[in-house]
Amino acid sequence: MAKARTVYFCQNCGTQSPKWLGRCPSCGEWNTFVEEVVQKEDKNEKGSWRPPGNTKLAPRPRALTEITYTEEHRTLTKDKELNRVLGGGIVPGSLVLIGGEPGIGKSTLMLQIAVSLPMRVLYVSGEESEQQIKMRAERLGKVDQNCFILTETNTQNIFKQIEELDPEVLIIDSIQTLQSTYIESAAGSVSQVRECAAELLKYAKESGTPVFMIGHITKEGTLAGPKVLEHMVDTVLQFEGDRHLAYRILRTTKNRFGSTSELGIYEMIGNGLREVSNPSEILISQRDEELSGITIGAMLEGNRPLLIEIQSLVSPATYGTPQRSSTGFDTKRLQMLLAVLEKRGGFKLGTQDIFLNIAGGLKVEDPAIDLAICASIVSSYEDLTISPKICFAAEVGLGGEVRAVNRIENRIAEAAKLGFQEIYISKYNLKGLNLENFDIHVHAVSRLDELFLRLFK
Repeated sequence: MAKARTVYFCQNCGTQSPKWLGRCPSCGEWNTFVEEVVQKEDKNEKGSWRPPGNTKLAPRPRALTEITYTEEHRTLTKDKELNRVLGGGIVPGSLVLIGGEPGIGKSTLMLQIAVSLPMRVLYVSGEESEQQIKMRAERLGKVDQNCFILTETNTQNIFKQIEELDPEVLIIDSIQTLQSTYIESAAGSVSQVRECAAELLKYAKESGTPVFMIGHITKEGTLAGPKVLEHMVDTVLQFEGDRHLAYRILRTTKNRFGSTSELGIYEMIGNGLREVSNPSEILISQRDEELSGITIGAMLEGNRPLLIEIQSLVSPATYGTPQRSSTGFDTKRLQMLLAVLEKRGGFKLGTQDIFLNIAGGLKVEDPAIDLAICASIVSSYEDLTISPKICFAAEVGLGGEVRAVNRIENRIAEAAKLGFQEIYISKYNLKGLNLENFDIHVHAVSRLDELFLRLFK
């Protein structure tokens, strides 16, 4: 056995150093270096996964024209929301990392997928016993004989069972609980997470088996472990939501096989997670009476158009400095829109407390909701209601101009499908747009003052 040595790893970014440092030279964080024992052993064949035959030759350089490419056949699951965020299904040999807060429903989601796939699935759990997983499966109402459960944390033992079972899909819950005998540090440390992820990556790519890994997140909301973990995997999914609310959002932050802007929405019910096929219905609250400060904006998440409710509250400031608070929207962009309203619109908002909320717990970055936000703020400021049958889809520039946005046809069609009667867009979006195709009245405006004259006449 080779001589053991100790090195220091930054627990934030994974940077390695031969001595302790107060500040990480890579990420700049203080007091993040931890000493870990690294045991260098020969990775022999015993206990490690190897391809059949184990006679693979060293790769040689090949011209790009020599390489043949065939379209990968994706595996469609019964979960349409997961298919959407993965880019159209599960890709063979892909490594997918799913992160989220404790108790948000990551294990429930993956067990739900495991028991619904018509394939041989190995679910490896390092956090729960077999009895706990069986109880959850019975609560979901799905017990499948093709789903196999293994409670193990040692990667060498896991690969021995993989050789015997030969699964078609592998699920790891979670990557922070795995431990390799080649590294002598504790489970969950930077070196262990990196080594175990590397072994799983090699298995996925050489065997063509898709691997799903559940990952913990830190108190800052980022995935625990070294940043290299996110670089190694093919897809990173973030499972978000308030544990006190029923709705969960599965968001793509990295995807080598599809768009990185996709969104899947679930509802947590007694027997598992239910797919929400029409999220606009849950993002728009039902009201018995019209209220000021509430508007509807048409946004896009990937290829999915969504209609969301924007709520504003404008009231005179009772303290010296007016407050500017936003939930689900960038505060700096809100301040920019307020400056535009004051400079170009003539609204005296400098002495007002302004609170903005995106209903439903969404975090929105689409600039197409600028017009809806401006209308919502002015509605609350003047205490004038806007009809709930009106929605908005346009960006606002610093000059007070209403700018065009992309894929306006999808936004208008979604609004018409949900029963809206009017939609305000930029007049620069009218080029090449056939309004006869939509069962909704389209208003085209070029400036904010023109919008307010039409809304509050």
